[in-house]
Amino acid sequence: MEILKKQPTVKAPVDWFTGDVWFDVIHAGEEPSRIRANMVRFSPCARTDWHSHAMGQTLHIVSGIALIGTRDGTVIEAHPGDTIHTPPGEEHWHGATPDHFMTHLAMWEGTGDGSPETTWLEKVDDAEYNAPSSSTR
Repeated sequence: MEILKKQPTVKAPVDWFTGDVWFDVIHAGEEPSRIRANMVRFSPCARTDWHSHAMGQTLHIVSGIALIGTRDGTVIEAHPGDTIHTPPGEEHWHGATPDHFMTHLAMWEGTGDGSPETTWLEKVDDAEYNAPSSSTR
């Protein structure tokens, strides 16, 4: 057994996020482990850019209200306790609503072959972010 020391909180790069976003790396597995887990905190209106994950991604909403959007125009509103999975290669974005902070635990896997685990794309524009959403409640 090993206790892993907490890493410093990191401000998310502006190349991949809009607004103020901070994350704590919970685990970045080393071979043969491929697990990745980050606790991510979004300020109101903050969001990721469009992106996809080679092995998919699972988001567990810890606090606040999340918005998760896909290329077909679907935007869902997720609440604490909800878990959302995006399959491998699905282009999506996620972030906080305009009037709430939001924290989620993001979990994904590395590819194991050195290829990119996340493909970052363009910014989510305001029309995409403000599209009508459906709630998980």
